[in-house]
Amino acid sequence: MKFYKYQSAGNDFLIADNRDGSIVLSTEQIAALCDRRYGVGADGLMLLDAPENELSEDFRMTYYNSDGSGGMMCGNGGRCIVAFAADRGIKNYRFTAADGFHHAVISFDDSRMKIVTLQMKDVSVYKHYDVLEGVDVPSDGSFLDTGTRHYVRIVKGIDRYDVVGEGRAIRYGAAQLLPVGVNVNFIEPSDNAVLKVRTYEKGVEDETFACGTGIVASCIAAFKSGIEPSEILADGGVKYDVRAKRDSLSVRFRPGENGMVAEDVYLTGPATFVAEVNVAM
Repeated sequence: MKFYKYQSAGNDFLIADNRDGSIVLSTEQIAALCDRRYGVGADGLMLLDAPENELSEDFRMTYYNSDGSGGMMCGNGGRCIVAFAADRGIKNYRFTAADGFHHAVISFDDSRMKIVTLQMKDVSVYKHYDVLEGVDVPSDGSFLDTGTRHYVRIVKGIDRYDVVGEGRAIRYGAAQLLPVGVNVNFIEPSDNAVLKVRTYEKGVEDETFACGTGIVASCIAAFKSGIEPSEILADGGVKYDVRAKRDSLSVRFRPGENGMVAEDVYLTGPATFVAEVNVAM
């Protein structure tokens, strides 16, 4: 079985072309492949599946966390599967994922690296909490659903912050957000109008180098909290430049109307091929 490894801002994925429907993986097989010591290693695994309606979409994205759980959207995974689709000769990038329809465009930077801009879902779910029941760490923050459930906290000293300890406490302890739990994002504005973001990701159960849906949630929460965007756009939207653990991305959106929180949401950043992997299963 052949997989291709891609990464975006250090968020890495195993991807396989499953348009013929021949690949069926168990939870245990996915977890074994994603294991960084006994397997290939990845934050998640994706299958590029055939479209259900060829007139309206070019492929389907099926995403699994590294523990084998699925049923959610992954923003960086979405951008990586678009880069993978392009490398397979697919020319347009309309696809469905667990949270619905998406489309993307590809550009290139000066080094010819693929830069993928992915349309994310409009966001209608936002709630601020002063405190979370059952959590024994600071827990004031905001809950958003950006295709995956996220909780966002503004902190100080983010470079030295205990992301894993506090993220795990909120992910497993917050009574209001159980039983499903959340990914937990910690944000801090910097002096150069860049939003720093670090993420504890459920399903991985550790800090990941970046999380696309979490970065989107972080930027919307920052806006709702009064943190100035990096740029005000001519169409009335806003843009945030983001620094993940090592790499840079950006998010743009329009503040929502008629009950929506954010509309026309786009996540932009690099998506890079790493390796081809042949696996005996």
